[in-house]
Amino acid sequence: MSQKIENQLNLALSITEEERQKSESLDIGYDLEEKEWELIVKYSGTLERVRTRAVYVTELTGGYAIIQIKESQIKELAAFPEVEFIEKPKSLYFQIENGRRVSCIDEVQAAPFFSSIGQEGLEDNQQKKQSFPLLGKEVLIGIVDSGIDYENSDFRNADGTTRILALWDQTLQNGKPPQGYHIGTEYTKTEIDAALKDSERVTADEEVRGENRVLIVDNSGHGTAVAGIAAGNGRGSKNGKYRGAAPEAGLLIVKMGGAGETGFPRTTQLMRGVDYIVRKAEELKKPVAINISFGNTYGSHDGTSLLERYLNTVSERWKSVICVGSGNEGTTAGHAAGEYRKGMMTEVQLAVQQREKSFSLQIWKSYVDEVTITIVDPSGNHSGRLEEKEGTQRIQIGETELLVYYGEPKPYSIRQEIYISFLPRNEFVTAGVWKIQMMPGQVVDKLWQMWLPVQNALNIGTAFLKPDSSTTLTIPSTASLVITVAAYNALTFSYADFSGRGPTQIYEGENANKPDLAAPGVRVMAPVAGGGYAEFTGTSFATPFVTGSAALLMEWGIVKGNDPYLYGEKVKAYLRRGARQIPGYERWPNGELGYGEDVIIRLH
Repeated sequence: MSQKIENQLNLALSITEEERQKSESLDIGYDLEEKEWELIVKYSGTLERVRTRAVYVTELTGGYAIIQIKESQIKELAAFPEVEFIEKPKSLYFQIENGRRVSCIDEVQAAPFFSSIGQEGLEDNQQKKQSFPLLGKEVLIGIVDSGIDYENSDFRNADGTTRILALWDQTLQNGKPPQGYHIGTEYTKTEIDAALKDSERVTADEEVRGENRVLIVDNSGHGTAVAGIAAGNGRGSKNGKYRGAAPEAGLLIVKMGGAGETGFPRTTQLMRGVDYIVRKAEELKKPVAINISFGNTYGSHDGTSLLERYLNTVSERWKSVICVGSGNEGTTAGHAAGEYRKGMMTEVQLAVQQREKSFSLQIWKSYVDEVTITIVDPSGNHSGRLEEKEGTQRIQIGETELLVYYGEPKPYSIRQEIYISFLPRNEFVTAGVWKIQMMPGQVVDKLWQMWLPVQNALNIGTAFLKPDSSTTLTIPSTASLVITVAAYNALTFSYADFSGRGPTQIYEGENANKPDLAAPGVRVMAPVAGGGYAEFTGTSFATPFVTGSAALLMEWGIVKGNDPYLYGEKVKAYLRRGARQIPGYERWPNGELGYGEDVIIRLH
């Protein structure tokens, strides 16, 4: 197999379609009916030759592209010199498990509000000239999520018109996709306003709708809640009690997915969505804060996957900032880590619950370390030594089949992955305690990591018996240039233990301080699809507090002329500086809360 192709895709291409479907992860991105793959490509030069082979090509920012191609042509694709690396998509998972007040956003939104950055010694009358509320005016907030209830009053102006300036539903294939993209339907503000006007024409027994229809549906309600926390105006609550951080910001909405899809979205859809929002913001000539409340655990967690690298690249385009939740894997026991000791076997015990249909295990280590691995099932059956060789190994162990793939270092990473897929020979993987035995030979770096899929993809209780709760950030919160957001309980001013923890994995001797800061993520009130408000918990709902805060900072800096360069890493620096330390911690920044609680008021 080609070294230009990531390990997981190489494995997927070497096994049967039945095995791919059984694995529930190796078939992500594969269209069984058409025998086609959706792939992420890093390239240089042009894609003209690729276009002659692909079903379609969507070019993204910075030398990245999403392509659809026949499986039979992937080998030829990898042979093109302009193609640098290829990855298959991964599933993304919701980061779900009285926040605005404790973040001091109320004070920022209230008038008069006085800027104090660089304004020491101003007379009272001069200070009054600097007074203003911050509400997100002339700033955009981009939400890439499960959609939005566009009829909800939280996202409408006082005259009933929409605050959504553009909406792309990737799941609707009967309309017109945005220019340069190949899937979905795009709606403009004018089209949404027309649909809202039609929806108000209601008779006693039926709702009258003409041709002006916007068909988007937020089935999960996740995107609606996230958008409400970041930018809802609270019109559906008494005196705007449940308004979001930036209630006058314009909205750019992307609903991820594909036609007829169920379940969770893919990384390719996220990349398209982020690309679309940044391009749209540049077209509208307005700064934008982008919210990502999804993640997964597949990868080395050192910022070297194509998704992480892409987010770093696109974050340097236009006046933008990207906020990503740290994930909810802090207490799921899905991560194990340690050091090899020469001459001593390391044994990792993994509990597998009843009725587990399939799962995968990632082992990451330095390529320079030589280690022999043996798998033992709950009945004591041994796999024998796994061989470090090219291609897929199929190993029968009791009633379970192991698909093993030894990876090579990538052009962007020194790490080696051993990927093991556990597939049942009958219906379920053998339940009980499995053992992964590692015997080191020549070792230098000594560090090893193991990852399971996120808890949402497993039965509760399938977990390592001796987990490592540090470095439990989900990808892409590990991208170095994004703002990584943890969650805390605003009622008790305590860390939310489910929140993902940092720092990121060490790459070439360096590791990034992650998360960057924390925001309320326990029992947060947010709008519900269909109307009303409800409580939500998870880093999904901490992240939009920071996204909204970033929008307010860009309003203060760019829109109001106090700092025209207040975007990207500068926003992160300001938020870190303004963070408030929560009692009970001696070391700041730390792996749980970063630099502290998001308190934007301190920056002004």
